[in-house]
Amino acid sequence: MTTSQSTPELSFHATQALLPQGWAQDVRIDSRAGRITAITPGMAWDGQAQRLGCVVAGLGNLHSHAFQRAMAGLTEVGGRSGDSFWSWRELMYRFLDRLDPDTFQAIAAQAYMEMLESGFTRVGEFHYLHHAEDGSGYANPAEMASRVAAAATETGLGLTLLPVFYAHSDFGGAAPVPAQRRFLHDLDGFARLLEGCAEALATTPDAVLGLAPHSLRACTPQQLQALVGMAAGPIHIHIAEQTREVDACLAWSGQRPVQWLYDHAPVDARWCLVHATHVDAREVQQMAASGAVVGLCPITEANLGDGLFPMRDYVQAGGRFGVGSDSNVLIDAAEELRLLEYGQRLQLRGRNVLSPGAVSSGRWLYQQAAEGAAQALGEQAGLAVGAPLDLLELDEQHPAMLGRAGDALLDSWLFAARNGALRGVWRNGRQLVRDGRHVNREAITARYRAALGRILA
Repeated sequence: MTTSQSTPELSFHATQALLPQGWAQDVRIDSRAGRITAITPGMAWDGQAQRLGCVVAGLGNLHSHAFQRAMAGLTEVGGRSGDSFWSWRELMYRFLDRLDPDTFQAIAAQAYMEMLESGFTRVGEFHYLHHAEDGSGYANPAEMASRVAAAATETGLGLTLLPVFYAHSDFGGAAPVPAQRRFLHDLDGFARLLEGCAEALATTPDAVLGLAPHSLRACTPQQLQALVGMAAGPIHIHIAEQTREVDACLAWSGQRPVQWLYDHAPVDARWCLVHATHVDAREVQQMAASGAVVGLCPITEANLGDGLFPMRDYVQAGGRFGVGSDSNVLIDAAEELRLLEYGQRLQLRGRNVLSPGAVSSGRWLYQQAAEGAAQALGEQAGLAVGAPLDLLELDEQHPAMLGRAGDALLDSWLFAARNGALRGVWRNGRQLVRDGRHVNREAITARYRAALGRILA
C-alpha cells in the first residue's frame, strides 16, 4: 500500500487554526486534489466537514541524508583523540559500504515515516549516494534516487529531491579519496543523473527537483558555474560548517567560503545555504540581503560539535531560515526548533532572544521556519489558498498542553511536550498519522528491521 494519493475533495472544520495572519477560530478549510481551495474563519460547523481541534500547517524539513538514520547512535564512543565532524565522516564512509538499493529504500522509508510522525510534511533530500558499493554506476543512473522517490511515495511524505554533485575531496579540485567513490560524477554524468531523477519523480505527487553542489570543497569554480546553469529548481549547498573548512578556503582563495560564494555565484532566493555556521558580520549581511535561506540543523550541529550560527544578528538583518534533520540522529521537528532557540539562549545568556516580541517565541520560530523551508523546497507555505493541504492537529489533551490555546498551545508543544503531542498529520489531503502513529508503521518498520539485520550482521 502506498500513501501518496490525494483525495479529490475534502473539508475540515478546526476549532482554531494558525493562519498566516494569526490565530483564527472556527475555521473551515476546503480542498481539492490535495490543495487548499478556500479558508473561512468564523464559520459554524455544518455537520459534514471533518472536525478537528487546534490545527497548524505542516513543517518542511529542508535538509536530510535519509540513509544516516540507520547509523544513529553508533558513533557515540568516547576516547578517540580529536573526535570531530571529520572523524565522524570517516565512520559514515565505512557505513556506506553496507548499503544496497533495497536496504537504502527501507532506511529512507523509516526516516520519512518518523518525519511525518514528528510534524515534518515535506523533506529536502540532499541525495549523494548514487553508485554501487564498488563505485560503478547502476544500469539506471538514478537507481538510488528512484529509491528515495519510492520511500516518499510509500510513506506519503512530500519530496524535494536534491541530487548532489560531488567530484573532489577538497578546495582547488583535489582528487577524491576512495571512500567517496559512491558519490562521484563528472558534469556529463550528472546531467544524465538529473534526467533520470526527473523520470523517477514523474509519478510522485507534487515532487520538486532541484540540485545541490555538495560544497565548495567538492566542485571547482567552473563546475559550480555549470551546475547553476543546469538548475531549474532550488539550489542547496553545504557551506562554512566547520572552522577547518573556513581555514582551508582562506588558504585556497584568500576568502571565507560564504564570501567566495557570493563573489562567484548568483546567490538569490532559490538558494539554501546549509549550516553557514562560521560566518562573519559581512557574510551575515550578504546572506540576509540576498533573500537566500539558511538551512540550520540544530540537533545534528550539536551532535557533531559544529558550533552555533549567529542567529540573532541574522534575524535582525531580515534573514530567512528553516530547519532540517540532516544526519537524522534524532528526528523531531519540535526539538529542532527548541534547540535552535536554546542554543542562542545559552550563548547570549538570555530568554526569548529571537522573537521580535509581537508574537511568542514558539509561534515566531514555527512560522518563520515554515516559510523559509517552503521557499527552500520550492513549495507554498502555510494554511492559505493554493498551498498543499498539509495539516498538523495538536493534542490539546496532552498533559503539557492542557488548558492552553493559541500561542500558548504552540509554545507548549515546542518547549514543554515530548511524544504524543500530535494527534494527527495530513499530507496532500490524506491522513498519514493517527494518534501519533503512521498508518503503515508496522510494515515500514518490519522492512527496516530486516534491512538492519543485513547491515549490522
